[in-house]
Amino acid sequence: MQSINEIDELIKIISKLPGLGPKSAKRIVLKLINNRDELVKPMANILAQVYKNVSRCNSCGSLRSNLNGCNNCEESKNKFNKICVVEDIADQWSIENSNIFKGYFHILGGTISSAGQRKEDLLINALINRVKSENIEEVILATSATVEGQTTAYYIQDSLKNSKVKITKLAQGLPVGGEIESLDDGTLYSAFKNRSKLNSSSS
Repeated sequence: MQSINEIDELIKIISKLPGLGPKSAKRIVLKLINNRDELVKPMANILAQVYKNVSRCNSCGSLRSNLNGCNNCEESKNKFNKICVVEDIADQWSIENSNIFKGYFHILGGTISSAGQRKEDLLINALINRVKSENIEEVILATSATVEGQTTAYYIQDSLKNSKVKITKLAQGLPVGGEIESLDDGTLYSAFKNRSKLNSSSS
């Protein structure tokens, strides 16, 4: 089999993407090579721009433009009183696309014990600071119904126990073991509408 170092390395990188293995990566690489001007050149340019200009916000965890700031944080002008806490950016996008929730988002960047992640690796302290500084009345825990997701939710609840904020979690419609980004709009709507209170604090 013909071996070209650059192609081999590209296949290895692409095969690390979610849902892709070596065979799928090889097909993608061949498609790219056969469409150099249409795909490879513009993709290389935009990837370089993303690497240079896009990063995660240290305050809310969402994607931010290094040139224009964080759109999620700039939503503060709307004076929302709710924060929806999710595990990753894909969860935020799913909820935003459903138009179910109007408020701030806080993206943790994973879950406790997920792939070796510790609570110190997540933006939980940043969440606590936002609750204190932004006059938040309700924190909605929209973590997945997995062991890791629920463990993370319980830890956040405990971390906020001394605050006056109301803490709720998604309820009916969220199946055990389900991940937020895989849910349809109807299921998300049911989960948000029927969210339940986790503490006795009043908002």
